[in-house]
Amino acid sequence: MSFLRELHKNKSIYAMALPGLLFLLVFAYLPMVGHVIAFKKFSVSKGIWGSEWNGFNNFKFFFGSDDWIRVTLNTMGLNALFLVFGLGLAVILSIALNEIHARLYKKLAQSIIFLPYFVSWLVVSLMVFGLLNSTNGMINHELQSLHIGAIDWYSTPAYWPAILTVISIWKFAGYNSIIFLAAISGISDELYESARIDGANRLQQIFYITFPLLRPTLVILTLLAVGRIFYGDFGMIYGIVGENSLLYPTTDVIDTFTFRALRGLGDFGMASSVALYQSVMGLLTILLFNGLVKKYDPDSRLF
Repeated sequence: MSFLRELHKNKSIYAMALPGLLFLLVFAYLPMVGHVIAFKKFSVSKGIWGSEWNGFNNFKFFFGSDDWIRVTLNTMGLNALFLVFGLGLAVILSIALNEIHARLYKKLAQSIIFLPYFVSWLVVSLMVFGLLNSTNGMINHELQSLHIGAIDWYSTPAYWPAILTVISIWKFAGYNSIIFLAAISGISDELYESARIDGANRLQQIFYITFPLLRPTLVILTLLAVGRIFYGDFGMIYGIVGENSLLYPTTDVIDTFTFRALRGLGDFGMASSVALYQSVMGLLTILLFNGLVKKYDPDSRLF
């Protein structure tokens, strides 16, 4: 009864939330029924419910391979690099943007750093190839002009975690910095005014006011990113690395591994088993980290 009373009391607010809830229901929760394919010998002609059950046999495709540990570690490692350096630089960018007082210059700077977010991975892959290819790549050309030997980037896997991290930062740091900038704009000017009266310089105001008050936003964005730490950015990795097997030791992630297997075998049950593995591990990870945040910083927890 209290739930119905709450609905009636705030019916206009819940009415505004209804489109978002329907979107979640249709595009996030209803597709979860498809995970049942992971436990079936799926046949398109028989459909989901007509196909035979085959237990955990579909999971043998992934866990029976020697590559599952490698692609899992690659996925987690790359996402950790993107998370740490991406959010770190986004915080620095947002504070730097907040320090710009000329309105026109501030808007121009925001637009420039936000622009890479709208560039497609296909265009990014062509830009990266133009920079790194071994024949006439711009970076190798500059290295040779400095009498440094050219590097065959596309056959040296050790460089690619750093390269992909730089590309991820270039594309997403501006987008994330806008979120932090919005959080900074919500900080009361009275706090900065009080600090100035007490003699704090601008750097001290950043360290003792801006950074602490940005912490809840940073923790929530980190938790959201941790929830997808088992998902590789397929568009990014496959668009830039493609089918270059020389780079698989450091760039092959769960999604690209599954795509190649699905293309070769055409087995939807096997692909669904990997998707279920990613979902379960992501759920466990975010529960673990949210529990840690709840213990040490309850005000910043996600739920």
